[in-house]
Amino acid sequence: MRSMSPIPSQLDVELGPRRPGAVYQNVSGAFEVLALITDPIRAAQMLKRSSARWALVVRDVLRADGQPFVIGSVWTTSDYLVRPAKRTPSVTSAA
Repeated sequence: MRSMSPIPSQLDVELGPRRPGAVYQNVSGAFEVLALITDPIRAAQMLKRSSARWALVVRDVLRADGQPFVIGSVWTTSDYLVRPAKRTPSVTSAA
């Protein structure tokens, strides 16, 4: 009997490796993930989108005055991981 690898959830696919503490980069800048919000109601309020299921609070680390802001964009092939997330016992559902 062959062992099958688990199929990643849609959330895992959309987030990629972005978890609190991770730093990733794309054409828009380099961002540290400060929080992952997985409560759909809170994510929708933060993003002002009724269909949001999750949100990330990030900070541009290339700007000295970089302030935290909320995003809901999925991980794409133009994103790449600079530093993996910090190991934590569990991911929080609120900021």
